[in-house]
Amino acid sequence: MTMWTDEELTRIGEAEEVQLASARPDGTRRPYVTMWGVRAGEDLYVRSAYGPNNSWYRRAKASGAGRIRAGGLERDVTFAEAGPGLHSAIDAAYHAKYDRYGPRIVGTVVGPEAEDGTIKLLPR
Repeated sequence: MTMWTDEELTRIGEAEEVQLASARPDGTRRPYVTMWGVRAGEDLYVRSAYGPNNSWYRRAKASGAGRIRAGGLERDVTFAEAGPGLHSAIDAAYHAKYDRYGPRIVGTVVGPEAEDGTIKLLPR
């Protein structure tokens, strides 16, 4: 399995925003969507601020693949499930990186309600 390099983890993890494009059934990419992303340990995650019913999230989960642009890098990715027991670390990473925006905004991507909208990004 392909792993993120230390440089990729650092550059993508420190980027203020990430852009993700999910793959269409014919293999072409949908337009990029800008969102917040975090590094938790040796992995990268994004969460849908509008929950699992958000159209971007549903398309990403259905396709299972896409492309990320962040930190001056661009890479194909697989959209995977976050493992059990990781959500508190993902919450902590979102708080550490984005709390300066205030609880109303950060609250959309942390806590039990945000867990169902979590995607783990795996390099391809």
